[in-house]
This record gives sequence, structure tokens and C-alpha cells, in this order.
Amino acid sequence: MLRIGLTGGIGAGKSTVSAMLVDHGAALIDADRIAREVVAPGEPLLDRLVEAFGPQILDANGVLDRAALAAAAFVDSEHTAILNGLMHPAIRDRTADHFDRHAEEAIVVHDVPLLVENSMTPAYHLNLLVDVPAEVRLARLMESRGMDRADAEARIARQADDATRRAACDVIIDNSGEIEATREAVRRLLETRIDPFANNLVAQRRAPRPALHLTDPSDADWSGDAARVIAKLRHGTGERFPIDHIGSTSVPELPAKDVIDLQLIVPDLESARSLAPRLAELGYPGRELSDHLGEGEFEEKWFHANTDPGRAVNLHVRTEDSVGACFARAFRDLLRIDTGEKERYLELKRDLVAQVIASIGVDGEATSGAAADTALAHEEATNAYAEAKEPYFLRMRRHLVPESFD
Repeated sequence: MLRIGLTGGIGAGKSTVSAMLVDHGAALIDADRIAREVVAPGEPLLDRLVEAFGPQILDANGVLDRAALAAAAFVDSEHTAILNGLMHPAIRDRTADHFDRHAEEAIVVHDVPLLVENSMTPAYHLNLLVDVPAEVRLARLMESRGMDRADAEARIARQADDATRRAACDVIIDNSGEIEATREAVRRLLETRIDPFANNLVAQRRAPRPALHLTDPSDADWSGDAARVIAKLRHGTGERFPIDHIGSTSVPELPAKDVIDLQLIVPDLESARSLAPRLAELGYPGRELSDHLGEGEFEEKWFHANTDPGRAVNLHVRTEDSVGACFARAFRDLLRIDTGEKERYLELKRDLVAQVIASIGVDGEATSGAAADTALAHEEATNAYAEAKEPYFLRMRRHLVPESFD
């Protein structure tokens, strides 16, 4: 199951986008609907709320009067905590029930207005933001819902701002224009990312590697991408393992292949083996592999890669005292502070990319032929490029981790 979190500010049009996804075949779990379900007449939670806040929170028909509940629960922090202590577990458990009902679905979309505000994004494979600037949402609320300006502004102000939402989500869907533009954006997203992601996840198959090409860091958000992936991995593995952003994309202002390299540290290789199925569920299938240390030396690790075709990730699972782990951190830290070495490394990378493309005959931007042949060519080019850097890494390891040669 591909778990998608869907959010957006009030008035952004989440229901419009969720309906498009449902039309495509996705199952929908609506957080607002669940919040109403758990307090419906006959639900145990409603009785607990009456016990806590009194019968005045019900109307004449025994239905929850939300305004009366708010008046009773938000008088002070103690009463608010009581409300949250009752509501949150009930909503959490009912949401889990809904996910269980959809366990066989390929794609499940969870529509959550406060996805970002409640720090829920790490629980999903992919987070979609229906994005409309606050001033446009304000106008929509006043025009379509008949709100007065003060009420609409107050509701918008109680939610996360636009920048915070954008930083927390993986995909931004612009819904500020015509409905057909939004429909086309959703169609492209489904075709190029969501459907392949879901299929790869089921097959535990990594997405094809991108073309061998150095991307300008100003055209990417590598630190943000890495932070979002790390948050998902930490949440999905129970916050048990340190995870670092390493490699060229972790070095500010260094052009690099558009691949996020991460390093997850385990106490031993048996832990890496035991962790592999969970990482596959999170979207990172892997296998046992070795770091090439140079001079005929190899060191065991586990290597995992992304099923999401929209974000290439190399996840190296290494032990804390391994040479590979020590060198990855030391080399990253050196490039962050040594401008001269960073420039030398960049010159080497550019030369090697050109050499590999020339020798293999792969265009870094586009390749003709069938998709499978293109993917294999890109894989071959990437592997050749990595191998060509090994002599340089050997020299740097002698400098940065000399004890590894004792």
C-alpha cells in the first residue's frame, strides 16, 4: 500500500484534488469525516465527553453541539488537555481501522487538514500539498462560504503558513488557477510518480536511476529532500538508528548527481539484515553489498534505494565503526570547510562525467530507445562513474582515515 498524506490550507481545495485521486482508483480516508464519526450518537467517545464536560454539550436530539463543546473545553489549558486526551486516541484508533479496511488497496490517500501542524508527514510515503496562496484562499472563503473577513483571516492564521507547508511536503499541486490545470497536474503526477511508486513498492523494486548529469544545487532542494526522507526513515524504524545526509548533495553549493545519499548506522550487520524488510516497506528495498575500499579491500554493508521515481536516494546501512561510515562523514565534513578541495573534487567529477558519457555513448539528458534499455544505460553509466572515482577516494581515505590502513 502506498500511503499518501494530502493537505492544504482552508479554502485550498483538498476535496477537489482528493476526488480526482479517487476517480483514478485511490481509496480515500477523510480525517474530518472520522472526527465526526467518533462523536456520533451511540459512540463511546460521546458518552465520555458528556462525563467530562456535562450534558450541555448535547443538543435536544442528543447530538454533539460542537460550539458548546468548544466553549466548555477551551476555557483553559487543563480542559483542553482533557479534550485532546479523549479525542486523539479515538481518532487515531478509528483511522487505523480505516487503513486496515483498505489493506489490499494499491494507493490510499489520507486527507488531513492539519497534517503539517500535527507533525504527521513522516508517517506517509508521499505528502501532497494542495497549494493556494493565503490571499487567494481568503477571497475564496469570503465568496464561496460567505465568511466575513475577520473570521476567514482568523481561521487561516490558526493554521501553518504557506512556507511551512511547502517545506514539509514532497509534492506541491498548484490549485490557484483553472480546474482543468489542476486536473492535468494531478494526471501527470499519477502517471509519472504515484502509479510507478505504488507498483515499485508492491514489487519491492527500486526506481530507475536518473541520467548521469551534474545538477546545479540552485536548481534543487537537497537539504529539504534529505530532511523529509530522514524524518520518514526515523519514524518508520522507531527512532532507533542515527541517519546522516552524506555525499555531494550534503555539501552546500557543490554540483552533484541528483541523488540523495544517506547513511544509517546499525550496531552490527545482523541488525542491518533484520532491518531490511522494514526499509522495503518504507520504500527502500535493498540487498547485502560491499564498499570498495581500494587496493582490493572490501567491507560489507547493506545498500537500499528508492522505489519513488520522483526522488532518487541511496541508503547505505553501515556499522558505526566501519571504515565506510567514518570516511563518508570525514569526507563530507572536509568538503564543507575546504573550498579548495571542493573545487578539485568538482573538476574531477566534471571530467569523469564527460569521459563516461563519451565512452558509453549515453546522453546525460536524454537517451533514445526503449525505456528498459535507457534505464540499463543510465545504470551502466552511473556504475562506471562511481568506479572511476575510486582512486581519488583511496587517496582521500589515506588522508582522512589513516588508521584504516594499519
